[in-house]
Amino acid sequence: MNKTLHPPVRAEYENRLQPFTAMPVERTLPLHARIWTQDWIRKGVILIALAAIWEIAARLQNNDLLFPTFSATAQALIEGIGSGELIEKTRISLSILLQGYVGGVIFAFLLTALAVSTQLGRDLLDTLTSMFNPLPAIALLPLALLWFGIGSSSLIFVITHSVLWPLSLNTYAGFQGVPETLRMSGRNYGLRGLRYVLQILVPAALPAILSGLKIGWAFAWRTLIAAELVFGASSGKGGLGWYIFQNRNELFTDKVFAGLAMVIMIGLLVENIVFRSLERITIQRWGMQR
Repeated sequence: MNKTLHPPVRAEYENRLQPFTAMPVERTLPLHARIWTQDWIRKGVILIALAAIWEIAARLQNNDLLFPTFSATAQALIEGIGSGELIEKTRISLSILLQGYVGGVIFAFLLTALAVSTQLGRDLLDTLTSMFNPLPAIALLPLALLWFGIGSSSLIFVITHSVLWPLSLNTYAGFQGVPETLRMSGRNYGLRGLRYVLQILVPAALPAILSGLKIGWAFAWRTLIAAELVFGASSGKGGLGWYIFQNRNELFTDKVFAGLAMVIMIGLLVENIVFRSLERITIQRWGMQR
């Protein structure tokens, strides 16, 4: 006779855990750990370490003409700022840089907007970037001097060239990475042309656009300094590039390093104040970047 076997049924029960009160759930970090979490302190430590290495290496070299110490460079930098010479050279350079940078941003936006709107625009962008992106901007300076003469227009032209192509490529790559669902949503709302680009593509591609803006800024800054070496030598005036070139001719190596330090300081300020603040209030706030 077959008997059906039934597994034993275990009675249900619930264990209530007692709240853990042996120690606080949240602990306050030690003072040194809280200090080390500050981004500016960590970067400051790196800069101090680099300055110490510079000072030690220069003292071992013991030749101020070839490699001045950090303290001598800092003194030359303070004297240049105090006399107003470095401030004036920086003002000239930044004025020209901003004009060329804004021009490059405007042209890059127009070119990429055309590329995402029409097939002809895509072919145009692909052809032009293949032709001109590998071409160093400084190589166009002789032609710029021939076309625009000795003046700021020549520098603005080469800076615009240095910004236009990397920014266009980054922006277009960001547009290509926009999800199709967002594109369909924009089209369903009847967005076309410039409104479609501004309201759908630009917000979604903002991380790539900001990356392109930073790359374009770096290219523009280095192109300006290199171009001013030629432009300043030709016209007898100029910005930081001319300051570096002139002091190199007069063998004031500490002032040459002071000019280079000013270039680096401006780059750090723009990166950590302008672009970092822009990222914090946009893509980091929106969860698009860690």
